[in-house]
Amino acid sequence: MKKKLTYIRNHYAEIYKVFLFVVSIVIIVAILPKELQFKYEYTLNAPWMYEDLVAPYDFPIIKTKKEIKKEKALLTKHIKPYFLFNEDLNKQNLLNAETLFDSSWVVKFGFDNKESYQTNRNFYLHTLKEILDKGVINIPKALNITDPNTVIILIKNNVGNEEFVGQFYNVNSAFKTIESKTLNHTNLEINFLKPLFVKAIVQNITYDKSKTENELKNAIQGLSPFRGMVQRGQRIIDKGEIINADIYRILLSLQKDYDGKTRQSSISITLGEIILIAVPMITFFLFLFFFRVDIYEDSKNLLMLLLLIISMVVLTRILILYHSSYVFIVPLMISPIVIRAFYDSQLALITHIITVILVSFIVPNSFHFLFLQLMTGLITIINIRNLQKRSQFFFTSLIIFLSFSVIYLGMLLAIDGDIKELNGNIIIYFAISAALTFFSYPLIFLFEKLFMLVTDMSLLEYSDTNSPLIRKLAEKAPGTFHHCIQVANLAEEACLQIGGNALLVRAGAMYHDIGKAENPMFFTENQNGSFNPHDELTFQESAQTIIDHVLVGIEIAKKNNIPDQIIDFIRTHHGTKRVEYFYRMYKKDFPEDDIRLADFTYHGPIPYSKETCVLMMADAAEAASRSLKTPNAKSISELIDSIIKSQMEQGQFNNADIKMKEINLVKKIFKRKLMNIYHVRIEYPSEK
Repeated sequence: MKKKLTYIRNHYAEIYKVFLFVVSIVIIVAILPKELQFKYEYTLNAPWMYEDLVAPYDFPIIKTKKEIKKEKALLTKHIKPYFLFNEDLNKQNLLNAETLFDSSWVVKFGFDNKESYQTNRNFYLHTLKEILDKGVINIPKALNITDPNTVIILIKNNVGNEEFVGQFYNVNSAFKTIESKTLNHTNLEINFLKPLFVKAIVQNITYDKSKTENELKNAIQGLSPFRGMVQRGQRIIDKGEIINADIYRILLSLQKDYDGKTRQSSISITLGEIILIAVPMITFFLFLFFFRVDIYEDSKNLLMLLLLIISMVVLTRILILYHSSYVFIVPLMISPIVIRAFYDSQLALITHIITVILVSFIVPNSFHFLFLQLMTGLITIINIRNLQKRSQFFFTSLIIFLSFSVIYLGMLLAIDGDIKELNGNIIIYFAISAALTFFSYPLIFLFEKLFMLVTDMSLLEYSDTNSPLIRKLAEKAPGTFHHCIQVANLAEEACLQIGGNALLVRAGAMYHDIGKAENPMFFTENQNGSFNPHDELTFQESAQTIIDHVLVGIEIAKKNNIPDQIIDFIRTHHGTKRVEYFYRMYKKDFPEDDIRLADFTYHGPIPYSKETCVLMMADAAEAASRSLKTPNAKSISELIDSIIKSQMEQGQFNNADIKMKEINLVKKIFKRKLMNIYHVRIEYPSEK
């Protein structure tokens, strides 16, 4: 037991990294869909790449959207409109007509001539009842009914019967009937009766819109989504056969029937899922282990990468539970954007590929989804290869939306051959997904604070000479400030040429001597008179004062929340070198004494990266070049060679992944830059 605990303590970092990957695999396997998934990928007008396929069981063939739309249009066109016969209106209108006739007759003719009164009254009421009983129909213009043989459903006494429109009066035909009847009678007061008929004729058959719409709705709901059945054992398609529209519809029907079924849980299925998820995750783990050791060794980096991957997979699964089309809303492009902000395009691409592969296990039409997301991700990463301005987030979102839309359009034309099949909702989902990538900006800020990381944008801010610490350095130690700027220029140019992070080394150079702001007069670049405070100190005290500027600089940087990536340049820019001047002076004045090297040696550590190595070289080269009495091409070249040779002999670059070829290139760049600084001209050979 004690041995196990000792082993765990000694290998805690490695065990923690493995634990992170195992937990990630468990989470992803746990959220995998528990329904059966169709195992074939197929495309319209493409050959069937699998073995001959026969129906495993009976299943219905799903109608296409066009077929359903056509059937709905036919139903809408041929639906029989419903009309309501108003019996109560008839009775009330006849009673009102009697009262109106009697009162109007008395007013006009008085109580004389009862025979004429009775004749006109009987004709008026009988004709009116005959017309109203047959019905006066009101047909809305929207129905566009012009044919008298059009069939409607008339609801009378709560009973619906099919009738022809021509069987009923309209207002015009009702008055024509009245006129024709008046011609066959004598002793009628026609001028008296006409206005009474105008008031009494009402449209008692009206269109029942709600009833018609409900019937249409019920009829549409009653439409079958299927058109036929495929019997078990029936041949569907042979290997190599082209997938035409009919076969494609059958395959799609089989897939939809298959996908919805819940599978029985078993150890073998779970084991298979674990293997499928573990393979890409282990591949990602090995990629970091062999090719990105700097990221692998820092558990914070691993945790951030795995959080991004898992969050994208979980978010996709949640949205798919609501609707399969919502998968296009998931802002998968956030992951490469955030990773590129902190690291590089290569890691962003690899992480995006792994994420999309994992997500493809839980989405429908995984091949098309994989192609769409991978190509858009690649375009996004190319677009943000230099992510240094916040305005790039807006342009990147536009590029993402356009990429999604164009690729979707291409797949639509290639598969369906008709742009009419374009789904407007999918375009809206693309727009939402592109808009959601704006959240990558606050997410980057959150990760900066949470994991103590830096981006190119933050490095630009830290490199600004107007930042508080740099301004303080310029005020208290102007010579050191000028030295830092020169070192930054040298180191930045060198890193650009050897493939290092130029922004990081520039920010590190601006802060590497920030500790000198506490005691600026103890450093020669800030001394502007004959007084030298070192004259009052022993060699050991002077050396310690010089050495302490590293420790002081680290304290100042931490108090001001400067990121560790920049503080590392303060720690390593002198490595474990000696304070050479005071060491030699002590050795010269006290040759017989035993020298305690620790009194004259920086505490380290030595540089661990290309950037920190370049800064050490630039710092020493720039400082030493100030001591040249007659700077020329030869003296500068010899100075650079001797300084970097000495650093190499002292083993200052042993922990860094920097090649000899890159060191030689750095020396050439320093020589050229310093000659430009000191305005050294190249000496041309004289003519003989």
